[in-house]
Amino acid sequence: MDASAKQRPTMADVAAKAGVSRALVSIIFRGQPGASQETRERVLRVADEIGYHPDNAARLLARGRSRTLGVMFTVHQTFHSDLIAGIYPEAERLGYDVLLSAATQSRDEAKAIEALLGHRCEAVILLGSDAEAAYLDDLGRRTVTVSVSRRVPHAHVDFVHSAEGKGVRQAMDHLVELGHRRILHIDGGRGPGSADRRRAYRAAMRRHGLESEMRVVPGDHTELSGIETGQSLLAERDRGQPLPTAVLAGNDRCAWGLLMSLTRAGVDVPRDMSVVGYDDSHLSHLMPIGLTTVRQDAVLMAEHAVRFAVERLEGGDVAPREAVLDPKLVVRGTSGPAPESQA
Repeated sequence: MDASAKQRPTMADVAAKAGVSRALVSIIFRGQPGASQETRERVLRVADEIGYHPDNAARLLARGRSRTLGVMFTVHQTFHSDLIAGIYPEAERLGYDVLLSAATQSRDEAKAIEALLGHRCEAVILLGSDAEAAYLDDLGRRTVTVSVSRRVPHAHVDFVHSAEGKGVRQAMDHLVELGHRRILHIDGGRGPGSADRRRAYRAAMRRHGLESEMRVVPGDHTELSGIETGQSLLAERDRGQPLPTAVLAGNDRCAWGLLMSLTRAGVDVPRDMSVVGYDDSHLSHLMPIGLTTVRQDAVLMAEHAVRFAVERLEGGDVAPREAVLDPKLVVRGTSGPAPESQA
């Protein structure tokens, strides 16, 4: 070892320099009574001078607690970053730390979750999990688990999600009121909420008497899905088929990809086609043309998830709970009257 390397200062170093016992230093850092104000200030000043910081994690682990919530997320999902931004302040307010673990193309959810458990996280919050129901049920019986954005009936897990059907109904009513009939839906595949959004789209088309115009295109919650759908629709146009007048995308990322394809091909949004997303992630209003989308309240969802985890940790075993939050349509620049109604 390099002789010039300095060891991390210890509690014993603080005690020696401050001229007090190690036990008294421990009392002061735990915030317990037993030291005069003058001694307390001297010890804290010495600790600051030598760069000593108490190892709270080690102290908690010695008591059998880490007071850490693990969060599994997907790297490229912008809505997950919004959720994480809401998780941190609520966890801190309740006296918990947060540890993140990402799922990627080369690192599946199970590996990301096991890493959190390996770091002694007391509970795991899963953002948009697509794991099998049996895995989630087993995980929920091993440790406190909260699933955000995805509901799995009968699993031993708490759930926080938006009322997907309400959000889609708002979006569809908005488009129909603008005169749209040829409304296409890009499906979200296995993405969280996708099945409910797909069902709600079909129900809305039937309710508005547009069943003959119903069309669901396979996709997922990525920009590439939107880009490929746009390219396919443009190829159909070149073969003489009319473009849909409006598209309800599976989420915001898919909508962004579709907008890229359309604008590159000279399709004017919303004059030639309206586009609606889902999530209202933080980038939705920063684009050159603001995205009309269904807003999920990321902060409120995050707060519910943290509270569910902490209440279960501190209140004992309770039956799985569910928080269903109302979404809200946010109308911006990508939706407008149907081309036929502009004539």
